[in-house]
Amino acid sequence: MTAATAAAALSRASLALPTPPVRIVHLGLGAFHRAHQAWYTAHASDSDQWGIASFTGRAGEPGDSIVRALRDQDCLYTLALRGPEADEFEVIGSIVRAHPANDVDAFIDYLTDPQVGIVTATVTEAGYRLGADWRPNTDDPVVASDLASLSAGSLELESPLALIARGLAERRDAGAGPVAVMPCDNIPDNGDLVRTGLLEFAAAIDESLVSWIDENVSFVSTSVDRITPRFSEQDLASARDAGFGDAVPVVTEPFINWILCGGFPAGRPAWETAGAQFVEDLAPFESRKLWLLNGSHTGMANLGRARGLATVADASADPECRDLVEAFWSEVVRHLPAEVEAEQYCRDLWERFENPRIAHLLDQIAEDSLAKLRVRVAPVALAERQAGRSGSGSAGVIAAWAANVIALDGRRDALQAAIDAALEDSDPVVALVTLVATDLGADEAFVDEVRAQI
Repeated sequence: MTAATAAAALSRASLALPTPPVRIVHLGLGAFHRAHQAWYTAHASDSDQWGIASFTGRAGEPGDSIVRALRDQDCLYTLALRGPEADEFEVIGSIVRAHPANDVDAFIDYLTDPQVGIVTATVTEAGYRLGADWRPNTDDPVVASDLASLSAGSLELESPLALIARGLAERRDAGAGPVAVMPCDNIPDNGDLVRTGLLEFAAAIDESLVSWIDENVSFVSTSVDRITPRFSEQDLASARDAGFGDAVPVVTEPFINWILCGGFPAGRPAWETAGAQFVEDLAPFESRKLWLLNGSHTGMANLGRARGLATVADASADPECRDLVEAFWSEVVRHLPAEVEAEQYCRDLWERFENPRIAHLLDQIAEDSLAKLRVRVAPVALAERQAGRSGSGSAGVIAAWAANVIALDGRRDALQAAIDAALEDSDPVVALVTLVATDLGADEAFVDEVRAQI
């Protein structure tokens, strides 16, 4: 990581940065991947041995523009750590290849290389296109098309798990050896979720592939944590003013955390030397992060937008948004073990949320709220109801979302068709709560709590 001294285009030659061999293949070439997994890989003690080939999460713009820009600057980019008072810049060199999502041939070429040992993904909850049972949602036309393509041996694939299934089939046939698959999305049990869905796609190719995957592929679960706002034009100017000629900089907060659980049969970077933590039981740590950080984000995004606010920092200064978060957190901490230090984590979160120089847009956070509520809020609400309590804090978060969609002011959602159908129901509140969790929708007292807070 070497600082540039002039606003010339980034290049490995001018910065004397090596090009590590591709040993990790990633789906989801977004800001979070570049601020988190790529950062850890660049900071690992053996970073010179682990290069990443990153693919966009979907074909077309804006991903294709990012691919072109990264290729023009040797896949280098600047990362700005944005504290409350100033930025600290560095150049990240762990990504060495960039591809659009539809470059299936390149993806297969990497997977059939024995040197490649890890496949990772950050495609969001909705991006996996799985149902509540973690199996492919066959009502999704993309999934239906991909399953047909896998059965026919076609490479016309769009969903990430279908692409990985085809890549693993080609890896098996090439005798390229075992590999680890590691999702880096904010989903509980994300390794098991991906395994369940992936095996269904693999079965569409042939049943023997399922057996091969069971014997040769590990699935690593992760908890990831770093607030990373969406790219803005001001970020370009900030990088340029600091002397970096970068078309695709990333801005993120100084805080970073990564907890992993699982094995890597073909090796891995020494991520622990960069601060990553490997544990035997990931569940309490991922629940802490998903519920306290991401759950409150979803609540602030929906209530804050309705109150005319733009960013997390704005919402943190708003008394109603703050009360919503505190009420939800008071329920969450009851369901977390002492070793995760939940109350201290909450105090740290307010400091992170209040950082006025991190423009984390509520519009961005509110996208695909339904899928997020299912994993970030519903478990807490169900635990509270099972304990005989009202769950009013959780109900407030769900109510903030329901109020937006009832007012037809919600963001378009990957599950918008289901939301639209619920809005046509004779009791849309019951229907919307049922979309979040069937048991909550059947809980009359909880639905009444949501209704009262809309």
